[in-house]
Amino acid sequence: MKVFRLLAPIAAALVSLSAARAQVTIRLGYFPNITHAQALVASQLSRQGKGWFEARLGGGVKIEYYVYNAGPSAMEGIFTGAIDLTYVGPNPALNAYGKAGGDEIRVVSGAAVGGSALVVPANSALAKPADFRGKKIATPQLGNTQDVACRAWLKKGGLRVTQLGGDAFVLPTANPDQLALFQTGKIDGVWTVEPWVSRLELDAKGKILVEEKDAITTVLATGVKFQKEKPDLLKKFVAAHAELTAWINEHPAEAKELVRAALKEITKREFPAEVTGRAWARLKFTSEISRPPLDALVVEAQGVGFLRGMPDLGKLIVAP
Repeated sequence: MKVFRLLAPIAAALVSLSAARAQVTIRLGYFPNITHAQALVASQLSRQGKGWFEARLGGGVKIEYYVYNAGPSAMEGIFTGAIDLTYVGPNPALNAYGKAGGDEIRVVSGAAVGGSALVVPANSALAKPADFRGKKIATPQLGNTQDVACRAWLKKGGLRVTQLGGDAFVLPTANPDQLALFQTGKIDGVWTVEPWVSRLELDAKGKILVEEKDAITTVLATGVKFQKEKPDLLKKFVAAHAELTAWINEHPAEAKELVRAALKEITKREFPAEVTGRAWARLKFTSEISRPPLDALVVEAQGVGFLRGMPDLGKLIVAP
């Protein structure tokens, strides 16, 4: 009996150690944007003890969420091994794929379309690219999807735009800072994504000048290392993401409340239902992804000085 009492704690410790070793952690990146609704919904469900991915990936899987401001930072997280997967705009994923010579980065699913726009003051006379000569437009980050779209639009309108200046100034600025600069008249426009488009309309009396209704806004990307080392887990995650996307489309009212709650957790401020509702109407959540739109984005980015020497996209999109 004494021997049993001595061995019991040891056995319990071994079981606990074995369980800890069996646990797998998936580190998921995302932005505090409604265009990343799947991550916002999933993270909030995890806080409530109803983890969407956890329930579908098995009891030994833990999801850790990492918040980024924009795509280039998230892709750096993939490169350095800080995260395993991330919701991200297509241009940062393409840029990372190009930097790695077609290695390192893979797109495994679509996530959102639409929800990006150029916003100007409601009383502004700005109407076309030529009107922005000498003007300032803020974008979320250098080389991110909206940054490239803004530069391409200005160039198509006949303006010369460089990374440091040109005929118009494109100023990479964090989304929260864009709002304050816009309200004080220090910038003439903002090319960004939801919910910031709606906030600029409602909080800063802005109006939409250019809306990208059909543009790919968000994809789900991973690193080649994670793809090769945990292919079965990746396959399950992508399937759970597709299921979550369908659930969001089928339960918009509940999904919007979860998104609002998640944004409140991140920003420590109440998130207005009016902003969420307005933003939601501009978005389409989809897990579909195809190559032609990405090829078009490469051409557009190359036209404004990004993605030079881009490798063929044949390896970029994978179906786990």
